[in-house]
Amino acid sequence: MHLLGHVVRFIVSALVLLLVGALVPQFEVGGFWSALFLALVIALFGWVIEGIFGKRITPFGRGIVGFIVSALVIYAAQFIVGGVDVTVIGALLAALVIGIIDLFLPVASPFDRGERRRAE
Repeated sequence: MHLLGHVVRFIVSALVLLLVGALVPQFEVGGFWSALFLALVIALFGWVIEGIFGKRITPFGRGIVGFIVSALVIYAAQFIVGGVDVTVIGALLAALVIGIIDLFLPVASPFDRGERRRAE
């Protein structure tokens, strides 16, 4: 993916986080820049977790484990990003809404590109 593709992906992720902040109680994002930085932190956490444990246990993975890890990543990210306030219930609800939105606007994980190259 080229630089422009990454920029577009983070902008879309930030917009999704702003939408989730408007829809989900107990999940507040201060503004676009907080949402953009939150998207970056979530992606970095997910990348590290995926590198350590593999795809099945990451926020990008499917299933209950991926859902729980996604909620934990969202909850932990609030301590790094200013302007974000999330409760445990808010993180669980946000992970659920983000998962539903991901069904319609899927965002690939950083490792998907490498998997495609190995398959070819």
